Amino acid sequence: MTDTPQLAGADLARLALQNARTAAKTTPARNTGRTKPKRTTRRGDGRDPVPLAAALTTLGADLPLQGGLAGGSILDQWPTLCPQYAGLVQPVHYDEPTGRLDLRPSSHAYAAQLRILGGQLARQINDKLGQQAIRTIRVLPVGRIDTPPATPTTPDRTEPAAPVRTRETAHPGYRACLDAALTNKPKKAPTNPYVVEAIARQEEALRRKRQPESEHREAYWAQTDAEAAAGPQPGSVEASRRAALAYKRSQTAGGASEPRRAFDVA
Repeated sequence: MTDTPQLAGADLARLALQNARTAAKTTPARNTGRTKPKRTTRRGDGRDPVPLAAALTTLGADLPLQGGLAGGSILDQWPTLCPQYAGLVQPVHYDEPTGRLDLRPSSHAYAAQLRILGGQLARQINDKLGQQAIRTIRVLPVGRIDTPPATPTTPDRTEPAAPVRTRETAHPGYRACLDAALTNKPKKAPTNPYVVEAIARQEEALRRKRQPESEHREAYWAQTDAEAAAGPQPGSVEASRRAALAYKRSQTAGGASEPRRAFDVA
């Protein structure tokens, strides 16, 4: 009886590798990639009319447009889906198989905010899209935000402003009406006759009692000269100021050594 040698170490590893290669050759390989949707073509005789809704449904079933449209709508409608981040965070890429949305913030503050509120932001986008399109959000490094090009607006077709019309350049009919209105303009109602009579009497009295201008001027000058010669009235401010100045001068010139008694009381 022959004893079978026991394999160990490297020999056992070689035997396991050989068995694996043999099994791989005989077992069909599994398709691990993404299965492509089967495209169905519905052909008719080309004579029967087809409703528009049926044609669109057939086109949607034949062409795999759902994934591309979902990703495109997220990137294009970003200001509508997330208005709070419009111009501050830019969507860069959307991966449909994994449901991952890549966002590029404009500052570190918004990057930290996206990391904290990523789940709420994904829920907000899914609610507006009506489907679970976003599963995870990846925050990219801070960078420059590309603003979309401005949509060219159609220039307003405004008519040129008409020249300003004046009385000289107005229509002849307007000028004729204006001349007729000025010609036939009613006079103002006369003032109350009693008031007119009172004003006339007052003016006449003032003119009758008024002195000539020359006499009035000479009288004023004479009164001014008399007041200057008489000096200030006793007890006035000017009289007190002059008395103080005179006393100061007398003290400076070495006059009376005794001070004046108040109110001339002994």
